[in-house]
Amino acid sequence: MLRTRIVSPLLALCSALVFAASVHAAPLLTGAERPELYLPRLQGKHVGLVVNQTSRVGDQHLIDFLRARGVAVTRIFALEHGVRGNVENGGHVAGGVDGPSGLPLVSLYGSHHAPTARDLQGIDQLVFDIQDVGVRFYTFISSLHYLMQSCADYDVPLLVLDRPNPNGDYIDGPLLEAKFRSFVGVDPLPLVHGLTVGELARMIDGEGWLEHGAHCELAVIPVAGYRKSMHYALPVKPSPNLPNDLAIRLYPSLALFEGTDVSIGRGTDFPFQVIGHPVDTRGTFKFSPHPIAGASENPKHSGEPLRGDDLRGAAADARFTLDYLIDWSTRTGQTPQQFFARPEFFDKLAGTDKLRLAIERGASAAQIRRSWQADLQRFREQRKPYLIYAEH
Repeated sequence: MLRTRIVSPLLALCSALVFAASVHAAPLLTGAERPELYLPRLQGKHVGLVVNQTSRVGDQHLIDFLRARGVAVTRIFALEHGVRGNVENGGHVAGGVDGPSGLPLVSLYGSHHAPTARDLQGIDQLVFDIQDVGVRFYTFISSLHYLMQSCADYDVPLLVLDRPNPNGDYIDGPLLEAKFRSFVGVDPLPLVHGLTVGELARMIDGEGWLEHGAHCELAVIPVAGYRKSMHYALPVKPSPNLPNDLAIRLYPSLALFEGTDVSIGRGTDFPFQVIGHPVDTRGTFKFSPHPIAGASENPKHSGEPLRGDDLRGAAADARFTLDYLIDWSTRTGQTPQQFFARPEFFDKLAGTDKLRLAIERGASAAQIRRSWQADLQRFREQRKPYLIYAEH
């Protein structure tokens, strides 16, 4: 039976406990690398972990780190790409047993996205430690929302071990419209939201975005020595097709091509770093996608020779742009229906159909960008109460 706790907005904010970071300059330490702040909360409890290959304390996986310190880890929850990060985009993640640890494994990227009462049975504390990339359609934050919902419904406290956002230095793009809500967009965020997962969890709870009027008993272990303007190089790739910092910075701009007929390098050694199509004649870079186990087993235009643009010389601090999308919308000579080969999916990624329709009308990037500035300004104000880190 669902148990919903009605909490006033003030108490909801108080429940989103954040441990104060040091005011003195210090080396950057992720939440997981600050065990003195969270180990006391886990001792004597049965703990469930939401982790993947990025969940590390130095060179050690969080699972091993906690068990070596006597924490009773009883269950692991797997999101998209699996606990070990070896399942391709959209691939089925199986439950059962996590081989390296021998612990029971619950998949939240298969038949259901939210833990059930049975999944959480016997768990006193759920811990979330996943590296995000700061883009609304990256599904780890959708999973975070559903985890918070289940924790609220079944009275299981959630502890977020925060990590830097490699795209956290800005916000941009259209906000999600309610009718385009899906697993690639759950909450009303801009395409690039500029929040860490800890900040976002606070906002989900504080803004009342959970169903049934529920509030999650939430605590966040913040990153020490972090500011949003800092460059953060990920020590472990967050998913199979984001192999490096440049791919992560280009991801907000290039992932929209997933709803088109144009390749962005899946099935190559440089995904999210190139753009190409079989009929392009302007580009000088040539490549051919092929199946890659665990990363791109059925890539777009597999085996075909493609011509296009190599973006591996792009600026390391690249930001979201519509320039690539608008350029390629006419460059292939296709009709809008041919170019937007998956219009429904494109609209889900964009969070609106207005972007696609504007491109089809021939609107400029400047005209389109003006259309979402008022929403972005409102979002900037809305998120202020939940920020943990300084902008600069």
